[in-house]
Amino acid sequence: MQLYALGLNHHTAPLSIRERVAFRPERLELALQDLTRARAVPEAAILSTCNRTEVYFATREPQLAADWLARFHELPLTEISPYLYTHPQRDAVRHVFRVASGLDSMVLGEPQILGQVKEAVRRAEDAGTMGTLLHKLFQNTFAVAKEVRSTTAIGANIVSMAAAAVHLTERIFERVADQHVLFIGAGEMIELCAAHFAGAQPRSMTVANRTEARAAEVAQRFGAKTLRLDAIGETLPQFDVVVSCTAAPLPIVGLGMVERAVKARRHRPMVMVDLAVPRDVEPEVGKLDDVFLYTVDDLAQVVDAGIESRQQAVLEAEGIIDTRVDGFLHWMQARDVVPTIRALRTHAESLRHAELERALRQLSRGDDPQKVLETLSHGLTNKLVHGPTRYLNQSEGEQLAEASRLVQRLYNLHPDD
Repeated sequence: MQLYALGLNHHTAPLSIRERVAFRPERLELALQDLTRARAVPEAAILSTCNRTEVYFATREPQLAADWLARFHELPLTEISPYLYTHPQRDAVRHVFRVASGLDSMVLGEPQILGQVKEAVRRAEDAGTMGTLLHKLFQNTFAVAKEVRSTTAIGANIVSMAAAAVHLTERIFERVADQHVLFIGAGEMIELCAAHFAGAQPRSMTVANRTEARAAEVAQRFGAKTLRLDAIGETLPQFDVVVSCTAAPLPIVGLGMVERAVKARRHRPMVMVDLAVPRDVEPEVGKLDDVFLYTVDDLAQVVDAGIESRQQAVLEAEGIIDTRVDGFLHWMQARDVVPTIRALRTHAESLRHAELERALRQLSRGDDPQKVLETLSHGLTNKLVHGPTRYLNQSEGEQLAEASRLVQRLYNLHPDD
C-alpha cells in the first residue's frame, strides 16, 4: 500500500477547470465514502479550496482515483487529465507538507490553508475514511507546518487573499473609507475580508448569507448590517464594493442583475471580488464597462510585497520539510518490517517454550538441575543458530559471500578479530 496525492491547483489549471472539479462541503462525506467503497482505496481525504482540489489516498492502483474523480464530477477524464498531477509516496508526503506550510499557495505563506487542511482531515474522520497511514501523515503535516511558521519568516509581511481584495479595491477607489461594501457569504474567507476592510473603515459594511443567523454573527463582529440573500438584486445599486465567497453550485450574481445595478448607479464604478469556486458572479459581468470584476486568479498579480524575505524563508522551510519527509518515510519503512519482526519473535518464543517444557519435565523426574540447565542452553543455542547455519551451508558461489556478510551483520560478528 502506497500513499499518493492526486489533484490540480492554480499552478496547473485555470479557474474554469478548477471550479468544475471542486467539491461542495455538503458532498464531501458522500464523495469520500464513494471513493473508498470498493476497498481498492481504503484511506482517503479530500482538500477542496478556491485554488486546489486534491485527493490524498492510500492504494496499490493510483489510476483508480483519477478515474473516480472524473466519474464523480460527470466529466470525461480526457478533459481534466492534462491538468492533473499524481505524486507517488515521497513526492506526495513532501507535497502535503508544502501545502500545509503555505509554500504552494497563490499567496506565499498564507495561513488560511493550514485550517483548510485540518478541516479536510476532520471531514475524512467523520466519513470514516482515515486510516493509520493518513492519520500519521497528517499528524506529521501539522507538526511540520507549525515548525515552519515558528522558526522561519514565512509568515512575515503576508499578503493574504483578504488583504489582496482590499488592495484591488484601492486601485479603483482612492479611499475605501468612502465606499459601501457588501459581503456575500459568511465563511472564514468572508470573515477575513471583513476584518481587512474594517481596518480601512468603509462608510458601511453589510453581510448577506443564506443562513441569516450566521450573517448576523459575522456582522456583529464588525459592526456591519445584515441582508437577506434574496434581497441582493434590489439593493445591489447601493454598494460600491461586492466581495463574494459562498459554496453555491451556481452563480448568485448574474449579468442582468449587475446591468440593472450599473444603470441605477448612473454608471458609477463597482468593484466585485469573486473568491468562490465555483464562481458566485457570472464571468460575463467582467465585460461591463463600469464593473471591475476580480477572481481568485487575479489576486496573484498583487502578491509582491516582502518577496525577498519570504524567498529566504522558503529555503529554510524547504530544508525543514526535506528532513521531515525522510523521517516520515523511515517510519513507513519501519512499519513494513513489523510483520517480519513479529514473526521472528513468535518463532523464537516457540523455541524457548519447547526447550523450557523439556527442562521442566527433566526436573520433575529428579534430573540434576545443573545438567538440565546445560541441556536447556545448548538446545536453545542449536535451534537459534540452525536457520542461519543452514542458510550458509546451502549458499554457493557469490551467494555464499553475500550470505556470509549478511549473517555477520545480523549477529555483529568479527571473524578476523
